[in-house]
Amino acid sequence: MRVHAKDHVAVALEALSAGTVIDIGNLLVPLKTDIPKGHKIALYDLPAGQTILKLGFVIGRLTTPVAAGEHIHSHNMETTLSGVEDYSYLPQPAEGPGSHPDTTHSFMGYRRPDGRVGIRNEIWIICTVGCVARTSERLAKVANERFKGRVDGVHALTHPLGCSQLGDDLSHTRKLLASLAAHPNAGGVLIVGLGCENNQLTQLIAEISGREPDRLKYFAAQMVEDEHEAGLEALESLVAIAENDRREPCALSDLAIGVKCGGSDGFSGLTANPLVGRVADHVAFAGGKVIMTEIPEVFGAERLLMARAKDAQIFEGIVDIVNDFKQYFLDHNQPVFENPSPGNKAGGITTLEEKSLGAVQKAGTSQLTEVLRYGERATQSGLSLLEAPGNDAVSSTALTAAGAVIVLFTTGRGTPLGFPAPTLKIASNTALAEKKPHWIDFNAGQALEGQTLDETADGLLDLILKTASGQLSNNEKNEEREIAIWKNGVTL
Repeated sequence: MRVHAKDHVAVALEALSAGTVIDIGNLLVPLKTDIPKGHKIALYDLPAGQTILKLGFVIGRLTTPVAAGEHIHSHNMETTLSGVEDYSYLPQPAEGPGSHPDTTHSFMGYRRPDGRVGIRNEIWIICTVGCVARTSERLAKVANERFKGRVDGVHALTHPLGCSQLGDDLSHTRKLLASLAAHPNAGGVLIVGLGCENNQLTQLIAEISGREPDRLKYFAAQMVEDEHEAGLEALESLVAIAENDRREPCALSDLAIGVKCGGSDGFSGLTANPLVGRVADHVAFAGGKVIMTEIPEVFGAERLLMARAKDAQIFEGIVDIVNDFKQYFLDHNQPVFENPSPGNKAGGITTLEEKSLGAVQKAGTSQLTEVLRYGERATQSGLSLLEAPGNDAVSSTALTAAGAVIVLFTTGRGTPLGFPAPTLKIASNTALAEKKPHWIDFNAGQALEGQTLDETADGLLDLILKTASGQLSNNEKNEEREIAIWKNGVTL
């Protein structure tokens, strides 16, 4: 498959043997080497130093001459990325939120008092510090048995941080937990503190906004005689309120989705990511929210997002987040291009530019309306860019904290991982979907097997709306849910 007419390479849709002759747009190319599935084939004789185009954009440069029909990968291509860059504001028209109101698609959600809509009615237990993580987990276990059927579940969102942190590192942890505590998928929240931690309970509570007082309970374990009894009493009062919440018809404009990729392969940029991009556009154009993150995985493709900035202020916000993240790498004596992962490379991705060009397709084509720092919540309709690293657990937690009620997680390699918001795993290839049906919720490989991407996107949107209306995702069925916090400071 050759994606763009200008591309120097094609992608092998299956493993190919040396001697096979491929026909790419009437260009006959005999393969000089074996080509693994998902990997790149040179279509021309190319000199050393040649920049290589895939998806119509530069993905790296050759380190050696390559003949037509040879394998292009890490052994003969390198990145063109270096460090912090200067950018110019060159806006290109992009459709904004609400440009295509949608009265056809709807779901049954929980409308919260602040106007946001959740797709679950759960009780969340959030600990201020890792010292009471197990306490929180035990409370959730007992509460799920005691209150079964009255709410959609009681879940402990635990982590090992909250103490021995200082400055921005501590404030990042507090901000993220405060945003999680206000999430619309939770009909009630219990904050469990210890008492002596750096992440003091009173300061965390003061930072939580948008959560009604009667739906937020908290206590410090050191200050009560029996933390289990105190916790169960608080949970009982939260359940008594939340069990009266009812689903109601909600428009697509009420939906907030997070878009994420993990364990990408050579097909991710051909199927799963552009598929999610089509759904993202549908939601954004209808007036809903689409939140994208993984800043290191836009390096090399950032200009595509900058061109869609709503205005110069949003453009400058994108520049700041991208260059701040590059400087973060450099400050720790790390190259900005130390990506893709071993799994990405095994799947056919060679450079960070190639990975990024595939990854940004999850954001579709809509106008970028908001730039969020880590731990902040999305407030604008349309596409938001959120500061967070590419790590699956850290970035998906940040998407949830930013207000995503469902996460669309594309993958070419597969993972069982799940997060507080239902996490739909979208396989880039059919082989993965068939191998791991208990992980994978949707097969984007269909787009290479007789369906168009638009037809496949209709099926994915239907699954999203069913999930938003209460159908369980595989991560929920498997009880795979966790949070991870981006720790970027010293530990005392």
